[in-house]
Amino acid sequence: MQPETLAKYEKLKTSIAQFDSVIIAFSGGIDSSLVAYVAAEVLGDKALAVTSGSASLKRSDLILARELAVKWGMQHEVIITDELSKPDYRANPIDRCFHCKTSLYDALESLSKQRGYRQVLNGTNCDDLGDHRPGLIAAADHAVRSPLVEAGYHKSDIRELAGHLGLENAQKPQAACLSSRFPYGSHITKARLAQVEQAEEVLAEFGFSQYRVRHHEEIARLELLPEEIAKAVALGEVLEQRIRACGYRFVTIDLVGFRSGSLNEGIINVVQISN
Repeated sequence: MQPETLAKYEKLKTSIAQFDSVIIAFSGGIDSSLVAYVAAEVLGDKALAVTSGSASLKRSDLILARELAVKWGMQHEVIITDELSKPDYRANPIDRCFHCKTSLYDALESLSKQRGYRQVLNGTNCDDLGDHRPGLIAAADHAVRSPLVEAGYHKSDIRELAGHLGLENAQKPQAACLSSRFPYGSHITKARLAQVEQAEEVLAEFGFSQYRVRHHEEIARLELLPEEIAKAVALGEVLEQRIRACGYRFVTIDLVGFRSGSLNEGIINVVQISN
């Protein structure tokens, strides 16, 4: 491990060690995984990783979270949060993430009070701070701490340290919640979330490495890595048949390719100006 990486590792441990006990919002992604892993290392059974198994989390990620918790010897629980019961979430406004994270942090705050945990942590990193992320407001409202931010971690730092620590998901592709596949204003339902998940399972089955199925009502817009677009074109007929079977009328390929948060394009500057 390079001295700089080791120094950041120690800084992360120090950031977490300041708390007597913690609950970590754990999705199975590498950011929250690193926080949960180091928290278990530093605090032992005084660290509890908690995953919301609601419909907006892919079932494959829920399974992964459970498997990792067992492999790493972490205390872990799965809860179901209530975001789908909220009209403000289902309407999918531009601050949808605020309503979702509020449900999550309400639940974690309640659990921490019941069990006597002193602090709730999340996996937010420095790269998240420049995007449109209303969930950060919900975190601030609930005094949730972000040790990766406090220790100065960017995504590259997280993957590097996770690789050195041998975490199985160190190179796991980004996997935002399924609600992020819907343009703002396109309402969210459990059935629609399942439809998107089913379509993305088709892409996983054919071996695509990083992708999104953006839900535009009757249209499924596939975002793939640019180097994998030719593969999708070659598989065009079978991909169309399989994804149309998920409930779409048309299947398209985005020629620009995959980019995280593409449905935030066009609103980020507006939000920043309004602030």
